[in-house]
Amino acid sequence: MPFLCAAAEWFPKKEVLAYMEKLEGKVALITGASRGIGEGIAKVYAKYGAKLVLAARSKATETLAEQLRALGAEAMAVAVDVTDAASVRAGVEKAVKAFGTIDVLVNNAGVSRLNNFLNLSDADLDFHIDVNLKGVWNATRAVLPYMIQQKSGRIVVMSSVTGAMVADPGEVAYATTKAALIGFTKSLAREVAPYRIAVNAVCPGYVLTPMARDMAQKTNPEDPQSVLDGIAGTVPLGRLAEPEEIGELAAFLGSGESSYLTGAQIVIDGGSTLPETSVVGAG
Repeated sequence: MPFLCAAAEWFPKKEVLAYMEKLEGKVALITGASRGIGEGIAKVYAKYGAKLVLAARSKATETLAEQLRALGAEAMAVAVDVTDAASVRAGVEKAVKAFGTIDVLVNNAGVSRLNNFLNLSDADLDFHIDVNLKGVWNATRAVLPYMIQQKSGRIVVMSSVTGAMVADPGEVAYATTKAALIGFTKSLAREVAPYRIAVNAVCPGYVLTPMARDMAQKTNPEDPQSVLDGIAGTVPLGRLAEPEEIGELAAFLGSGESSYLTGAQIVIDGGSTLPETSVVGAG
């Protein structure tokens, strides 16, 4: 099994055969799966034996699907624009035609553009709302009927510590949409609980993704690495997360291991939201 060998290289200290039981046979649709956190989630879900539907606009999604298939995973790419409800429905229909149903939805697609509040245009606001909020809305509405019909399902919503807990200058539009996803998660979790469908939100801190690098570039075009180093210096664990670490939490929430967990917002930030000050404390 080539995929098992590759999984062993990714996580050499774990028992590879145990991986396949966690999500084996589950069909998982992941939005924004072409890069960054979405790519990390896809790799971890493949490791645990899920059948993958990678949904994004980028052609890179097909490349990732090919890579995972070469490693022994079942994976397909569907061209989806999460801001377009019809596009999402078409992608979901392709997935169901191929795999029969959808057991897990990971609402990962998201965007961020830094700009001071008074410099934000209506188009900037709409951009964040359309992708970060309506994208989750559209994907969930398209998938939920299948979960209700089978009376089971897991929905994972990628929120953030930004908005509901912390924020930096220039993040007003991003923070607004990410905070709104917490309300979405809790309300929907209450509504679909009778169908044995769980809805939970993941709230990452900074993750070493193309988005984080883009934000660092915009913050300090002459030395973006200093921005990333500065972020890492404020994190108690001393670094940014790797996308696969977020994937591990998303896999837990997509599996039966989280069977009594719904409506939760789970922070995974290396402790970055823990410090009360940067100057007070025992020596």
